[in-house]
This record gives sequence, C-alpha cells and structure tokens, in this order.
Amino acid sequence: MNSSVEALRATFGSAIGRAIESCGDTIVYIDPAKLPEVMRWLRDTPEQHYDYLVDVTAVEYRDRERPLEVVYNLRSLARRTDLRIKVELDPQGDLTLDSVVPLWRGADWLEREVYDMFGITFRGHPDLRRILMWDTYAEGYPLRKDFPLRGRFSRAEQVRQALAANPEAHYSMEELSIAQAYDGLPPDMQERLRRGERAKIPYSE
Repeated sequence: MNSSVEALRATFGSAIGRAIESCGDTIVYIDPAKLPEVMRWLRDTPEQHYDYLVDVTAVEYRDRERPLEVVYNLRSLARRTDLRIKVELDPQGDLTLDSVVPLWRGADWLEREVYDMFGITFRGHPDLRRILMWDTYAEGYPLRKDFPLRGRFSRAEQVRQALAANPEAHYSMEELSIAQAYDGLPPDMQERLRRGERAKIPYSE
C-alpha cells in the first residue's frame, strides 16, 4: 500500500477513514470537512509532492444506502506515485464541497463537469456553471441514478430549449476569442479540423 496512507493517518488522525488497495491503486477516504487541508498537505509536503491533479469525478451507486463519492486522482510526477482520494456525501443531504481550484488550477473544468452531471456544488469555485449542458437546462443531473435514460422532456422540447438558449451569453470573452480564432488558421489546418483529422506531433512515433 502507498506509504502516504500512514503519513496521512499520523498527520490527520480520525479525519482519515478507511484505506484500500484495488487493482494496484491505493484509495483513501477522508472527512469532507478536511478536504482542503488534506489536499494542500499532499501537494505541499516535500515527501508527498502530489503536484498533478489527474482527474476529479464522482460515482453514485445503484444501492441507495451507499453514499455518493467524489473522487480525486492525484499523481506525484517526481515520485511517479498515484493516490486516489475519495469523499463520501449523502445523496439526500448537502452536496457541497470546498473547491480545489486554489490548489490545482486544472480543477476548474473538472469540477464544473461534476457539478453539471451530478449536482455537486464546489464552494469557492471561481466560475461554477454548467459545462456540457446549457445553463437553462432544467432536467436535472444526467449521471445521477434517478435520471431517466430518455430524459424528462421529449426530444423536440430538448431541441427547442437548446435552440432558444443564447450560448454567447454564457461564455467569457477569452473563450469566444478562442472559437473565433478558427478563421485565422491556415486553410489546410481548417480543412483538417473540418474532417476531424488529428495532427501528427513532430518526433512522435
């Protein structure tokens, strides 16, 4: 098991819950209230140095008795070591956690996706809004187990809502400028993008 587990227990005591090994991965459950403190310690402690946030996601199980889990995959690039942190939330209770964007800027869109798909709110997030569904989407959270496979509205109603939305009202000037930059690309690059081709990275095999 990852040596970080014992170091976490020694530092945070009862805030560290069970730790398991699964398919070669170490998974540690922590107290939601201690999330920012634990994550900062994992990032900043020289012996830990988990400097790369690989992913943030969530899992809801079919068993209604089980909590909803928010999952953080961390990696120490220098140590070549991975650690998975899980926080359990009551699906019927308060689905709010502190954002880790102040620690890892890359958590921005990852937390927005979890918010959009699962309805988990990240306190302190700089721009918490839907990222896959439009802002006025009213059907709920598509990856929750209570979400019907065909949605709650007809396909026609979904299309009507999507067309009625004003996408430009929900994006920053920076995001819009990136999209508009397409017109300034060389014609051959525009054509490759239209065909969905991936460019070859120089010196790659």
